[in-house]
Amino acid sequence: MGLVGLRGRAGRAAPAADRGGPDDEVTLFVARRVEPGHEEAFERWAKGILAAAAGHEGNLGTGLLRPAGPDDPWHLLLHFRDGGAFRSWQASPARAACFAAADGHHHEVHRHEILGMEGWFATTRSAAKGRPPVRWRMAVASTVAIAPLTVTSGLLLTPHLTGLPVAVRALVTAPLISALMTYAALPVVTRLLRGWLFGRTDRV
Repeated sequence: MGLVGLRGRAGRAAPAADRGGPDDEVTLFVARRVEPGHEEAFERWAKGILAAAAGHEGNLGTGLLRPAGPDDPWHLLLHFRDGGAFRSWQASPARAACFAAADGHHHEVHRHEILGMEGWFATTRSAAKGRPPVRWRMAVASTVAIAPLTVTSGLLLTPHLTGLPVAVRALVTAPLISALMTYAALPVVTRLLRGWLFGRTDRV
């Protein structure tokens, strides 16, 4: 695979998609508990609803985390371009059809949402339990991920763009670096630094 308001169903905080700015990416984690003996059926259902979400306008990716132990829930991850795309999915006929087809042997026990950069790090069991990394560690990890991309871009791409105005060069390189950062570099750095990112520490 591969959220703030991190309270559970009882006393849940206001959805992050409603608290953040209109252009913030939204990453949703949903925990569902499955009755024993119905795991295979649930996995088929989960993959079906994630496939439907992946085909929805504005979806940036989905994922499924299997339980770490026999008493743990399953976690579904859905990542959207912005709050509008997220709300559109929530109200979509495709999502409603998936829930109409559910067999009743699983139920939601927790959900939380993450906005913006924190969503990049929401691919671990620590994040699924509502414990995103502290901000300064996210900043360090992001720097480790983006530095090689910036250097490589300067060496391999910029020399071919010297005839263009500075603003145009930025419009060419920024989307490329952003895409590589999101889908290649940062997932690798997050896996490599997982223990440090989610280690116990005071939040700052």
